[in-house]
Amino acid sequence: MITLKSAREIAGMNKSGAILAAAHRMLRDKIVVGMDTWEIEQLVDNFIQAHGATASEKGVDGYKYATCISINDEVAHAIPRKGLKLKNHDVVTVDFCVNWQGYQSDSAWTYVVGESTPEIERLLAVTHKALYLGIEQAQVGNRVGDIGYAIQNYVENQAHMGDVRELIGHGIGPSVHEEPDIFHYGRPHHGLRLRAGMVITIEPMVNAGGSSHIETKVMPKIDWEYYVSADRSLAAQFEHTLAITATGPKILTSQDNVFDQKYLL
Repeated sequence: MITLKSAREIAGMNKSGAILAAAHRMLRDKIVVGMDTWEIEQLVDNFIQAHGATASEKGVDGYKYATCISINDEVAHAIPRKGLKLKNHDVVTVDFCVNWQGYQSDSAWTYVVGESTPEIERLLAVTHKALYLGIEQAQVGNRVGDIGYAIQNYVENQAHMGDVRELIGHGIGPSVHEEPDIFHYGRPHHGLRLRAGMVITIEPMVNAGGSSHIETKVMPKIDWEYYVSADRSLAAQFEHTLAITATGPKILTSQDNVFDQKYLL
């Protein structure tokens, strides 16, 4: 069942999203060479709690952590690992959800550890642009296929990178994952029609090597599944939570009020 959110609910999710976005901004200067991924987990969890909220992923399907932390060819759902030190040129995606007074938000962001490279810069630029091309299509009356096609066409046909298909966006609030499914590929004018009041995530995942395929791996000892690029190329992800309104998509997890000005409530 798809729930349409009221203006009050969207405002609450916007406050939740502001806490989440602030946590990501905090990480920009904290993720450095030699850092243990467990430190990222603690930084995020403590930041969320200090702002009167909770990390929504804890307890979902037995998950024990506030964050998912995926490195280099890890596409999604990898865990924070004690003793795993970040190296120069590592590409790190940090994904987490926030619950503020029952209002949910969800956002992932990819960071470069230490020095970047032209390959990394291009991967991040393509993935970030793909996110915003999808957001621009999240208009009342458009369809889910319009979002997916905008992302797929750019990533595959223009950037010649791999547009991951198996992992998708979703509706959100009051639960973390709700209907509808938001695919990052598709056909224009096909799929579910978008309505005012829907709140969704758009979260393209891109493989630098050109293959859209992923492989499932299992973390030892804890029997937790995560995903890597099938060609072992670097992967990136950018994700926002947004509300679909009569005046256009409104990003609820914005980290940049200037860049996102046209998409703010």
